[in-house]
Amino acid sequence: MPLFYYTPIVILAAIIITAVIGLIDYQAAFRLWKVDKLDFLACLCSFFGVLFISVPLGLAIAVGVSVFKILLHVTRPNTSVLGNIPGTQVYQNLSRYRTAVRIPSFLILAVEAPIYFANSTYLKERILRWIREEEEWIVSNKETAIKCVIIDMTAVSSIDSSGIDTICELRKTLNKRSLKLVLANPVGNVMEKLHQSSTLEAFGLNGIYLTVSEAVADISSLWKSEPESNI
Repeated sequence: MPLFYYTPIVILAAIIITAVIGLIDYQAAFRLWKVDKLDFLACLCSFFGVLFISVPLGLAIAVGVSVFKILLHVTRPNTSVLGNIPGTQVYQNLSRYRTAVRIPSFLILAVEAPIYFANSTYLKERILRWIREEEEWIVSNKETAIKCVIIDMTAVSSIDSSGIDTICELRKTLNKRSLKLVLANPVGNVMEKLHQSSTLEAFGLNGIYLTVSEAVADISSLWKSEPESNI
């Protein structure tokens, strides 16, 4: 005869629930909430899926949420507006560094992911949206109009043909609006592909620089020497 045959089911359930509660790591869940909301969502989906449905399905839901998170980061890479830290040649995210300041006539953007077919269209649209938002900010604050857009490619570890085509299309679009597009610090692999596709020649000597600070200094000096020229 089973040991717990005559034990009421309610009591057995209470024993199981009491044992399970001790296995739950509340601090780990709270840390997930603070660090990454999507990780916390995967944790909740797994917990409630296992609790109310089954263990395999609960784990499958958590894996699905994690895959969705990966696809979201791949197709919607982070971009940010950079500003100069006064007294230095360092450029950082304006929204994270309160001491960072905008450089008049420049819009400096950072792309923090590889550029390829899955995100190239989004990046082009996002950059154009950054430009529109910056122009609106300039009008409302009566600042100097944008004349040059610098894309910091330090974090762009790779690029494919779709990404290269997007950069070329973006350059043509900005040229029609009398805006100069400049690339800063493309890494070795990216630089090699830009060279093989003849994109470097299209940008010219004043279109690609090793650092953002070098680009700002050189282009500013060109403007001073040719004040009437639309660079």
